[in-house]
Amino acid sequence: MANNKVLVAMSGGVDSAVTAFLLKRQGYDCIGVTMRLWGNERTEDAKAICDRLEIPFAVSDKREDFNRLVVEPFVETYLKGSTPNPCILCNRHLKFGALWEVAEEWGADLLATGHYARITEENGVFRLKKAKDPAKDQSYVLYNLTAEQLAKVRFPLGDYTKQEVRAIAEEQGFQNAKSGDSQDICFIPDGDHAGFIRTRVKEDFSPGEFVDLTGRVMGMHKGIVHYTVGQRKGLGLALPEPYYVCKKDAENNRVVLCTAKELPVDSLFVEDFHWIHGTPETPVSATVRTRYHQKEMPATLIPREHGVEIRFDTPAAVAAPGQSAVAYDGDVVLGGGEISPK
Repeated sequence: MANNKVLVAMSGGVDSAVTAFLLKRQGYDCIGVTMRLWGNERTEDAKAICDRLEIPFAVSDKREDFNRLVVEPFVETYLKGSTPNPCILCNRHLKFGALWEVAEEWGADLLATGHYARITEENGVFRLKKAKDPAKDQSYVLYNLTAEQLAKVRFPLGDYTKQEVRAIAEEQGFQNAKSGDSQDICFIPDGDHAGFIRTRVKEDFSPGEFVDLTGRVMGMHKGIVHYTVGQRKGLGLALPEPYYVCKKDAENNRVVLCTAKELPVDSLFVEDFHWIHGTPETPVSATVRTRYHQKEMPATLIPREHGVEIRFDTPAAVAAPGQSAVAYDGDVVLGGGEISPK
């Protein structure tokens, strides 16, 4: 097999362990590497798997890059009133960015991760597709990959369900076969976003007003970083009907609320939309997902001078600025980008 040396990103979990096993079984020359990003990596578990598979293992310290390219933008975006997705930034800048440099150091032309997604090739064109297991599909967070990168990336888990992956790990006697899935945000294991941001900016958040779409004051909030667009629970208000967060006005320190009927949007704008196979010249019909595990919605993507306007066929669930809108043609990922504030 030509150009068969592949660097495998090893987290210490079951997914990356089975990824390395499958690739070695397919005849690839594997090197396992764990990136040290936040200091809570399972390097010993990753090394144990590599030793068992008899492949080289190394640790690459990328903590400075992770803080600069993922953590700091996460905090800044929240403070501006948007809702970021740090996993997308990490994939773009670290797992499929800085890790290529490590691959080059090892003489590897290929890069593999334990993501649940598929890559197919037809007539020399590589496409990113959804995983076999819809419950584990991670194509949403991978839309920043380029066509050139797809030719050199391997996602062996894309054709397996999570249950099948665990079964393989048990058959191979991997000690992490029954380990739990990783948490959503690795640097906020307790899920307290506001508490984490408070430690970074070294200040408390000012309370402000809850208002409705007309500007009528409905109560007081404890700081806009505590809320996200689409949130219904935890507002601390006694209201005659359910209200949702539909906008965060950071400039005026206000959280705007609306009813369920007022929540859906007809359209949104993505300023820097990344098309995997080039920007089309005419509108494109697609389905669009505006949150990780959200149901896709039929829409038309209209290329504009500075981005893409997305018009939904029917009003769609509210989309949070800072999250990503990802477009699909069936199972194929067309591209995506960060939702712009209105």
